[in-house]
This record gives sequence, structure tokens and C-alpha cells, in this order.
Amino acid sequence: MASTKPDLLQGTLDMLILKSLTAGPLHGYAVLRSIQQVSGDILRVEEGSLYPALHRMERRGWIESKWGPSENNRRARFYRLTKTGRKQLLVEANSWATVSTAIAKIMQTA
Repeated sequence: MASTKPDLLQGTLDMLILKSLTAGPLHGYAVLRSIQQVSGDILRVEEGSLYPALHRMERRGWIESKWGPSENNRRARFYRLTKTGRKQLLVEANSWATVSTAIAKIMQTA
């Protein structure tokens, strides 16, 4: 039996990025690693999805960025959560709780 990693549900990427930034500023690759590590290597975000999401979230005012040196002294863009982003994270988390409860109810039926 082949083991496959689950795909992220549409709309969860923003929530996961916002949550990963609650610990403090991170550069893009660190956001990827954080999501992967915290999920026990179950969730993986592709760079092709992450960076457009970061740019979209920055345009919406949920995150801010500035350039700085990474752990290996490379120039990297660090993202941090804004006050608006913290509010959006609450909205996203509440929405996720509602959806996951509904899915759990469906899965419990015959």
C-alpha cells in the first residue's frame, strides 16, 4: 500500500504561515521548515505556493518584510506578523475549527 502525504486543503496555507510567524520573524525557507517540522513531516509546502502566498499576504497587510542575514549569512527576506495579521489568524483559526468539526461529523456517520 503506497503512503502519500496529504495535500493542504484550499485556504489552509495562509493560516499555517500566519501561525508559523507567531513565534517571531522568519525567512521564507524557515517558514517551510517550521510547517514541516511542527506537523511531524506530514505537511510540506512547495516554494511555488509559499512565495506567492507571502507576497499576497504582505499586500493585504497581514505580514511585513525586511531584508537581513539568514543563519548562513545569506541575504534573506524576513517576514513578521502585523496586528492585522494576528486578527486574520483568529479568523482563519475559527473558520478551520468550524470546517474540521463539520468534516468530523460527516466521517462519524455510517
